[in-house]
Amino acid sequence: MKKLIFKGVGTALITPMNNDFSINFSAFDDLLDMQIRENADAVIIAGTTGEGSTLTDGEHIELVQHAVRHVKGRIPVIAGAGSNNTAHAVYLSKECEKAGADALLHVTPYYNKASQQGLFLHFSACAEAVELPIILYNVPSRTGVNIYPTTFKRLSEIENIAAVKEASGNFSQIAKIAALCKDDLAIYSGNDDQITSALALGAKGVISVLSNIVPSEVHTICASYFEGNTSQSDSLQLKYLELIEALFLDINPIPVKQAMRALGYQAGPCRLPLCDMYPAMAEKLYSTLQKYGLLSSGKRMNSVTIHTPENSGYILKHNQ
Repeated sequence: MKKLIFKGVGTALITPMNNDFSINFSAFDDLLDMQIRENADAVIIAGTTGEGSTLTDGEHIELVQHAVRHVKGRIPVIAGAGSNNTAHAVYLSKECEKAGADALLHVTPYYNKASQQGLFLHFSACAEAVELPIILYNVPSRTGVNIYPTTFKRLSEIENIAAVKEASGNFSQIAKIAALCKDDLAIYSGNDDQITSALALGAKGVISVLSNIVPSEVHTICASYFEGNTSQSDSLQLKYLELIEALFLDINPIPVKQAMRALGYQAGPCRLPLCDMYPAMAEKLYSTLQKYGLLSSGKRMNSVTIHTPENSGYILKHNQ
């Protein structure tokens, strides 16, 4: 049996930005401290929710280094290192390992739409380049390609491929992965609205967007299930379904960053091509936050639309 990277909730942490799109490291420290204080079991840095695809390599590596230094081993720091370019994914893997990450998260190569053999060779190359444990990330809705259960079986035989973040939403597939791979591949739910269902199939937790806002509650969903209190786990899962839906009214991480700004966190804007929600959609998000008692009626802290022209200087600098 392979060593478990974490059990419970791993927060897919946002990357807070200043209004000029630069990384707000002070706010990042505050978010890390909040996650630890509120019982997150791990943090994922520079993943999809952390806008890893719009970070430069230098920013990406600096963000991981910063997280490792600040967390100081209190919980695992898992670094996003995926790319649709295998050589680039290998480079990021090596650099994140040097930066002190505890594990890596590798998304399936997007747009290229590799064959199953291509996926096997890609992930094999990434695994061979480092000693860190690797979590595969299967999210066909974003990448256009699905890892088949038989391919997971082959990959699970590689020593440091330890887990999968399964976001296909296909429970027949999750069951087949669990049956084929057994203890050689831990499963984490990649969907906040399916945590308890995945746990019932043997998942070890969730990599969560929701836990940016309510980490303690998502931790409890998992912990209650593991303790045998499935009724409490199910009750919390159902309680937060509407909030989960609100956090996916637009492309992740747009809603969660806008929600966190409304709650007073210095989350800042998303980098282009992601932008703020349309006002009507944002109002639905804010009303849902109010319904859960997270946002006072009429209070909209830092929730104004951030227009891009004033930030064009950073965009030009970023691309030089």
